Amino acid sequence: MAMFEGLAEKLQATFKKLRGKGKLSEADVSEAMREVRMALLQADVNIKVVKDFVSRVKERAVGEEIFHSLTPGQQVIKIVHEEMVALLGGTQSKIQIASKPPTVVLLVGLQGAGKTTHAGKLANLLRKQGKRPLLVACDIYRPAAIKQLQVLGEQLKIPVFEMGSQESPVDIANAALTHALSHGNDLVIIDTAGRLHINEELMGELREIKERVRPHEILLVVDAMTGQDAVNVAESFNRELGLDGVILTKLDGDTRGGAAISVKAVTGCPIKFAGTGEKLDAIEPFHPDRLASRILGMGDVLSLIEKAQEAFDAEKTKEMERKIRKQELTLEDFLDQMQQLKSMGPLSSLLEMIPGLGNNKQLKSLQIDDKQMGRVEAIIKAMTPEERRNPAIIKDSRKKRIARGSGASIPEVGRLLKQFEDTKKMMKQFSGANMMKKGKKKGGFRLPF
Repeated sequence: MAMFEGLAEKLQATFKKLRGKGKLSEADVSEAMREVRMALLQADVNIKVVKDFVSRVKERAVGEEIFHSLTPGQQVIKIVHEEMVALLGGTQSKIQIASKPPTVVLLVGLQGAGKTTHAGKLANLLRKQGKRPLLVACDIYRPAAIKQLQVLGEQLKIPVFEMGSQESPVDIANAALTHALSHGNDLVIIDTAGRLHINEELMGELREIKERVRPHEILLVVDAMTGQDAVNVAESFNRELGLDGVILTKLDGDTRGGAAISVKAVTGCPIKFAGTGEKLDAIEPFHPDRLASRILGMGDVLSLIEKAQEAFDAEKTKEMERKIRKQELTLEDFLDQMQQLKSMGPLSSLLEMIPGLGNNKQLKSLQIDDKQMGRVEAIIKAMTPEERRNPAIIKDSRKKRIARGSGASIPEVGRLLKQFEDTKKMMKQFSGANMMKKGKKKGGFRLPF
C-alpha cells in the first residue's frame, strides 16, 4: 500500500540490521526500538500510541529467551509483528448481523469523507456475501446527495429508498425500515448528512436517528489522508454516539498512514473496512494481521488468494487448463486471462502481497506498471479474431497493420508473437507424464518491453 511505503522501508531496514547480528545485546534492542519509534512518529502515529507500543515491545524483547535464542533478530521481529497486530485491533472485526432481519447499518461522518460512495461500496460487498441490501438517502441538506445515491444504486442494481428533501431524516430512516420488511431487504444501509466540522446540530440529528431506528452498527466513515485529524474525528463521534466501528477511506493514498495505526488504540473502535480506491468494488474487510504483515515486509498471501478467487472465473480456468494440456492456447485466451488479472487491481499492489517483494528495490527499479499490460492488450486487440486464434498467419504486412492499429512498433508486435510461441512450447513441456522431469527447464512469458 502506497500509504505505508515510507514506514515499511524504515522498519524493514531496521530489522535487516537485527537479522544480521548473531547475538543481540540490550543496547542493540534499544537502538532498534529508537529507530522504530522515529519511523512511527514520522508516519504520523499518535505519540502516546508510539510510546506505549515501543515500551511493550522493549519489555518483551529484553527477556532472557530472546538473548539465548538461536535467532534473536527474528524473535524481536516476531514480537514487533504481534504487537503491531494488537495495535491495529488484534482480529478482524465483522459487522454484527441481526438475529431478526433487517440488519441496520448507520453511516456517519463529516462532509466529504465519502459516506455516500462507501454506502454503495459496502452494500455491494455485503451483497456478494448473500445479503439483500437497501440504501437509504437521509442526507437531505447536501445538494444532489440523494441523486448521487440513486445513481450509485442504478450502477450497482441495488434499490434506493428516498422521500426527497422535505421530510426529516428521522422519518425517512423509520419509513425505510418498514419498506425493507415488506420488500425482503435483510440489510438497510443509511446514508446520513455530514458537516464540515463536528457541531451539536449534526450530533443531535444523528442521536435522533439512532434512537428511532436502533441500528445494529454505527460505522464512522473517515478519510485516512487527514492523518491525526481522522483519529480526533473518530474520538469525537465515538464520545457522542458510541461507534461500533470505522470505515477508513483512501487507504491506498500516498500519505503516512498514522491514522490506520492509531485509531483503534486511541478510540477503542475497530476498523472494520478499508476503502482502497475509486472503483465501486474497492473496499475490503480490514484484517489487522494482514496489514501488519505487509507493513513489516512479510507479504499478505491470504488477500492475494482471495483476490484471485474473486477475479478468476472457475469455468474459464478449467477450460484454460484443458487447452494447455491439448496445446490449444490462443492469444484470445491470453487476453482473457490478462483482463482477469487486471481486475485484481494494480500490479504494484499485488506484488506487495508476496512475501519479500513489497519493498524490493530491484522490482521497483523495473517500474512494473499496468501500462505495460495495456500495451500488450492493445496489440492483441488490434488483431483480427482469426489472427488471435492462429498467430502463425501474422506475417510482415499484418504486423504493420497491427502495429499501426495498436500504437506499438513492428518489433514490439514481433516480440509479443515470439514470446507467445515460446510460452506455448514451455507449456507443452509441462504437460503430460514427463511434467515433473521437464519442470526444471527454463522459460516463461515475459512482457515484451
